[in-house]
Amino acid sequence: MKVLVTGASGLVGRALVEHLLATQTSQVVAALRTADSGWSVPQRAMGNLAAGEVPAGLLDGIDVVVHLAARVHVMNETASDPLQAFRAVNVQGTQALLQAAAKAGVRRFVFVSSIKVNGESTGAQPFSESDPANPQDPYGQSKWEAEQLVRAFCEEHGMEWVIVRPPLVYGAGVQANFLRLLQALARNRPLPLGALHNRRSLVALDNLVDFLRLCTTHPAAANELFLISDGNDLSVAELARHMRSALQSRSWLVPVPAGLLSTGLRLLGASGAAQRLCGELRVDSRKAQVQLQWQPPASVDEVIHKAVAAMQR
Repeated sequence: MKVLVTGASGLVGRALVEHLLATQTSQVVAALRTADSGWSVPQRAMGNLAAGEVPAGLLDGIDVVVHLAARVHVMNETASDPLQAFRAVNVQGTQALLQAAAKAGVRRFVFVSSIKVNGESTGAQPFSESDPANPQDPYGQSKWEAEQLVRAFCEEHGMEWVIVRPPLVYGAGVQANFLRLLQALARNRPLPLGALHNRRSLVALDNLVDFLRLCTTHPAAANELFLISDGNDLSVAELARHMRSALQSRSWLVPVPAGLLSTGLRLLGASGAAQRLCGELRVDSRKAQVQLQWQPPASVDEVIHKAVAAMQR
């Protein structure tokens, strides 16, 4: 079986290519926007998906596509029309790739979406595959539109589809807030996180790519949606304690009440940060565990120790 991974130069794409090579479950082709001499695997130039054009021959001989290339969620948006900017890549680009896949006889199309399709927070119950979509921002909306496109197109053209919605990904090489928290703890700085007892579902990079590998081959994954996580929800304080232990940090997690911290952040114009730190977002990933008999292979501590080692190199 030959698998083409789009967005192979990104964090998840690169990790997936390496994982597929290590497990030797398939031949791998890395689809990159431009050639990368640092890769030892076969490459194919994908060009700019936002232009709606797929190069001839990109999908020749490909059995399965794992579609990771996307315009991702950004903290400081600069586009004058964010929804259109997201749609250009995430919807129109996906449509162009689907059309090329159908023409090339691709058997299965694995689309990596986002838990943002479900929404930004959960109440008493975690999100599940049966919940209605409720995207709250342009990125989530574009992913929901792309999901609907994938389902309809594949069913019309007799191609299997798999849709995966991961929550926040953490692990070695992850940037943004995960890396900033690691760096702050490494400097032994006091952080006002000690009283945060909210629960958030996460997925380790190692676990996500292992699940995506399974989605390329498992018969029971065909034409299914999966919400995926480590199955071990953590509060921000618990995550920080795992990091502090791996770093052997002396940082003090100051027990500032969650309500006070949230109010302070909102007054500073950081409502998004308040939600991410103090809100709950939980995922029920039992469908993946039961239907595909999948268990996350990597523990939180294993992944964080790898992330610390990568940061310190």
